[in-house]
Amino acid sequence: MTATREEFEARLRQIGAERYHDLHPFHHRLHGGGCTPDEVRAWVINRYYYQHSIPMKDAAFMSRVEDPALRRAWRSRIEDHDGTDTNEGGIRRWLRLAAAVGLDPDYVASCQGVMPATRFAVDAYVRFVRDKTLLEAVAASLTELFAPKIHANRIEGLLRNYAFADDAALSYFRNRLNEAPKDVAFGLAWVLDHADTAEKQEMAARALMFKTDVLWSQLDALWGAYVEPARIPPGAWRPGEGLAPGAEAA
Repeated sequence: MTATREEFEARLRQIGAERYHDLHPFHHRLHGGGCTPDEVRAWVINRYYYQHSIPMKDAAFMSRVEDPALRRAWRSRIEDHDGTDTNEGGIRRWLRLAAAVGLDPDYVASCQGVMPATRFAVDAYVRFVRDKTLLEAVAASLTELFAPKIHANRIEGLLRNYAFADDAALSYFRNRLNEAPKDVAFGLAWVLDHADTAEKQEMAARALMFKTDVLWSQLDALWGAYVEPARIPPGAWRPGEGLAPGAEAA
């Protein structure tokens, strides 16, 4: 039976309550000040691969959209990450964080040290958005419903626990507190409008669960590679590599 609009929104929000990556032990460790400098650096390097892939994911989505109104609404997501003449964009802000933790931003931007598991997870998300229905693609983006809480917790935890953390280093997260709400308001309304049968609601819910899996699996990989007992996979960043001039190895 098709759920009401309110019931279906509640189902989507419950997925986040149960499966969003703010629940992952790595984030608890990071926000609580328990990460070593190298664990923070590994997170910054691997999360960059996700950040830099988001505009490509959105471009792939837009290339399939025939409705000009939907394209106009969606393209700001690309600008938020890639930047404009008046907005430096999230990718540059993330590289500022990389410099703050002692990494060479050029090394991070090269994606040389990204773990294979990170690539598999992120690339799977890009393919999902490229190949699945528009409804599933938009529904997968609804993890943004749950992002403001984790950004606020991250800002508070990093400022409290790490010497590198200041307004410049954390500007990515502060900006997302302003950018994400408009994106998610549009995306949620679009999904609720278009998931108008029980079958479509199930598709949308499963798409959102897939995206939570993408996010969770990246942290599982980080934990396995860099938190004791560390098992860094071949080709992934190793402590001491890719440091900015003058930065100290942990």
